[in-house]
Amino acid sequence: MTDVRTQSAEAKKLNEDCALISALLGGTKAMRAAGKMYLPQWPGEADDSYKMRLSVATLFPAYARTIDVLSAKPFSKPVTLGEDVPEQLKPWLQDVDLSGRNLHSFLSEVAQEAMGYGFSGILVDYPPTVDEEGRALYPTKAAELAAGVRPYFVQIHPQNILGWLPKNATSAEGLTQLRLLESVSVPDGDFDTIEIEQVRVLGRGTWQVWREVGTNDKKVWQLHAHGRTSMQTIPFAPVYGKRLGYMQATPPLLELAYSNVEHWQSNSDQQNIMHIARVPILFAKMLGEGNSITVGAGSAVKSESPDGDLKFVEHGGKAIDAGRLSILDLEDRMRQAGAELLVIKPGNVTESQTLADNEQGACALQKIASNIEDSADMALQFMAQWVHESEGGHVTLFKDFGAASLAEASAELLFKSAASGKISGETYFNELKRRGMISPDLDWETEQERIQSSMMGA
Repeated sequence: MTDVRTQSAEAKKLNEDCALISALLGGTKAMRAAGKMYLPQWPGEADDSYKMRLSVATLFPAYARTIDVLSAKPFSKPVTLGEDVPEQLKPWLQDVDLSGRNLHSFLSEVAQEAMGYGFSGILVDYPPTVDEEGRALYPTKAAELAAGVRPYFVQIHPQNILGWLPKNATSAEGLTQLRLLESVSVPDGDFDTIEIEQVRVLGRGTWQVWREVGTNDKKVWQLHAHGRTSMQTIPFAPVYGKRLGYMQATPPLLELAYSNVEHWQSNSDQQNIMHIARVPILFAKMLGEGNSITVGAGSAVKSESPDGDLKFVEHGGKAIDAGRLSILDLEDRMRQAGAELLVIKPGNVTESQTLADNEQGACALQKIASNIEDSADMALQFMAQWVHESEGGHVTLFKDFGAASLAEASAELLFKSAASGKISGETYFNELKRRGMISPDLDWETEQERIQSSMMGA
């Protein structure tokens, strides 16, 4: 029998790529902590050698950078509220999650999570207004408002979803149950707190909180609190990166994530061979027994044989250059993988054109932005239902950012990386030249001189 804390098979499928994505988004520290999961120990490699290789490995953050750049595009202009958003809701959207984020900031972080992990969620919660016995905690509606009791948004990470019912739910019928894993602070003595896990079980018009109790030898999950709500639906709006079905999705840039792991491994190999190449091996031939060797100025080594020899053996370097070119090619493929989400259908170069074409020609990122709009509208509708408003209204995200070609999209991502300091100006210049977007006859040093001269002339 499944206990309340056990993650269902459907939720596990939703989360099957989360470990990989968390490691990549966590940077070098997280990738090192993952150890052999993403950086294998080669057959015959000593444990100490592997630990040293892992300790100096560094991650090229292609996945994290691409997610940052792409997910920010729909929020490069403020989220627009429709005229149909009720006046009662508008002030709440300035602090939509009761932790200081307005609707624009909240949705931008939800979008980043959906882009990275493939899924995020918006739970529209409401503080309890009755106790477990059904008695009102506030005598009047005015007292509720005075206490700041009102609906608010909660961002739900896919890893906090334990399961839902029905398992084959559709967006039309909605859910009858949703289990969420939470972490809460509870007092630990007079001067400290500790974090504990609890499971929230939401039903139609009901809620439960379960906590683990007992000794270390035997712990069980028990019902800690429960109550009823006025909502006859579960106020949860799924947000999809790449939708596979209701409550099922995958990261839209999953292949880029795999390529980033390949780069992590290949870069480690390159670091290793560079270390070997930089340390030449001293080779001695027929110097005679007991002949000591001193290396340095003012010293000499005598051979007792006319065939004796003493020399340094160094790496030829061909493998190093091949490895470097392979890594550069991989970096270019990763940039293009991100740029592909910006390429729109040929002939559609503006938002109005893609919308007029029923969005069939929209780029993948524009479609994701439309999905986020739909989820935000659903969340606003839940917020309205909490306070007995008939309509929650609509929001609009900026979507006029499609590129006409892969080269244009790739160049734009490069520009964003250069402008934010994530790649150097010289790298940006060389990448534009490699793509044929500037003359191949130009060189960086000459261009720098020209820039300096124009600045002095100005």
